[in-house]
Amino acid sequence: MKHSYLKEEHEIFRKSIRKFLEKEAYPYYEQWEEDRIIPRSFWRKMGEQGYLCPDLPEEYGGSGVDWGFSVIINEELERVGSGLVGIGLHNDIVVPYITAYGSEEQKQRWLPKCVTGEVITAIAMTEPGAGSDLANIKTTAILQGDHYVVNGQKTFITNGIHSDLVVVACVTDPKAVPKHKGISLLVIERDTPGFSRGRKLNKVGLHCQDTAELIFEDCKVPKENLLGDEGKGFLYMMEKLQQERLVVAIAAQTAAEDMLNLTIDYVKTREAFGKPISQFQNTQFKIVEMATEIQMGRVFLDSLIAEHMAGENVVTKVSMAKWKLTDLAKRVASECMQLHGGYGYMEEYKIARRYRDIPVASIYAGTNEIMKTIIAKNLGL
Repeated sequence: MKHSYLKEEHEIFRKSIRKFLEKEAYPYYEQWEEDRIIPRSFWRKMGEQGYLCPDLPEEYGGSGVDWGFSVIINEELERVGSGLVGIGLHNDIVVPYITAYGSEEQKQRWLPKCVTGEVITAIAMTEPGAGSDLANIKTTAILQGDHYVVNGQKTFITNGIHSDLVVVACVTDPKAVPKHKGISLLVIERDTPGFSRGRKLNKVGLHCQDTAELIFEDCKVPKENLLGDEGKGFLYMMEKLQQERLVVAIAAQTAAEDMLNLTIDYVKTREAFGKPISQFQNTQFKIVEMATEIQMGRVFLDSLIAEHMAGENVVTKVSMAKWKLTDLAKRVASECMQLHGGYGYMEEYKIARRYRDIPVASIYAGTNEIMKTIIAKNLGL
């Protein structure tokens, strides 16, 4: 099906990045999973080819193209494996904060290196005691002269080990009422005194994606690193979470499509009782049910992407897509593993990796329960 937001130049671009990934990612992905990290050299290669932050204006090193190119990058990276999610986070979640709220000086200082892959970004919202409840974060940033002094801890941070630039949600006014009006965003650089990494977390899936704890102990951050206005951090996060959730939905949809294709190929070649298992009615019905739901998900997602690119308010639909498509991907992973039989539980089969990588998508970027709460509120309930 032809996507309404894609033109001929997008399809040329898709062939280009797919060819690049066939050479630079697919052959090495299993090793990256074993190493529990993606090498920085891959980030630099992505940058050299123009696959990092392509929608940034040319004056900051980007290509100034529309967001459809970013959609293609996210889809093609997801086809390799979910562990590449950190690149989408850099391109479409963290860097847009700097683009939208950064001063001209900040943009000139940071964005060109984000495009080349010299600088890898992360965003630090979640804390040991605050996940979906962002207004309850405890990390403080108190202004003392020309520096903020930051104290606190963040956890489950994507790109936590590699990150050179971290957008950190902090409480700059502990007395603010309501609490969310006391939250600001600070950009903290790798070698800032008082900033250290905790553990690289040992996750069930996404093994090559570096997720870590970040620790701030009397961390001195220049006041020039405040992103946007003090006290508006919560508002900024609420604005930017929509694209983040859309990126998660795109990955879930792509993963579901990939799992279905893998399974169709497998059931056609695997024989039982003297014939391919694709000829059994149960197999056919399972495949048909998944194919139908996945196709319906794709149509909804594509219309949503087009609306988002047109600048429309898509908060409710994004919440629907994030919930429904991540939930669908989990069910597809389970059904496809079942259709692979015992082989589906073996690490050498891609479906096994998908099965452990997919579940977290319904948790991060706001849990699916939070998505339903947002939808209910926006429906006037």
